[in-house]
Amino acid sequence: MTERSTDDRRIGFAPVVDANTRLLILGSLPGDASLKAAQYYAHPRNGFWPLIGDLLGEDLPALPYEQRLERLKARGVGLWDVIASAERSGSLDAAIRSPEAADLRGLVDSLPHLRAVAFNGRLAAKMGRSILANLDSVARVDLPSSSPAHAISLSAKAESWAILGTFLPQKPAA
Repeated sequence: MTERSTDDRRIGFAPVVDANTRLLILGSLPGDASLKAAQYYAHPRNGFWPLIGDLLGEDLPALPYEQRLERLKARGVGLWDVIASAERSGSLDAAIRSPEAADLRGLVDSLPHLRAVAFNGRLAAKMGRSILANLDSVARVDLPSSSPAHAISLSAKAESWAILGTFLPQKPAA
């Protein structure tokens, strides 16, 4: 469970991965709505679930949260954040202070089938690329943030996110 202390220090979530993860999507740090709900991308206007659902050909936003995570893992998609904890008032990345980096290298090294790491937003890309600077074994992809604060249309974001399909296995048989 996520904890919040009186000094506005936010603590992120555990990674959602398994041994079959082929694509790891990294955000920066969960926002207030996500921390309150204890769920990745919980803000109702965040485009993450529609974006990844369209990519996978599944109506993920219609599913309960735990089923969403299971569908991601079944399709080889993992989630985590580049920041393990930070001071922040509100939800904007620009308000993040004193970030503590997540152990991305340790996680990446534990995923034998990983083909790509995708960065959801500018701060995730900046920090993640720095942490994984010498990682030559997987592709790295910068994406426009799924956050509603990143004011481009969902369809424009979807065009950029479509590249992620090249790193996923075909949809499993029903």
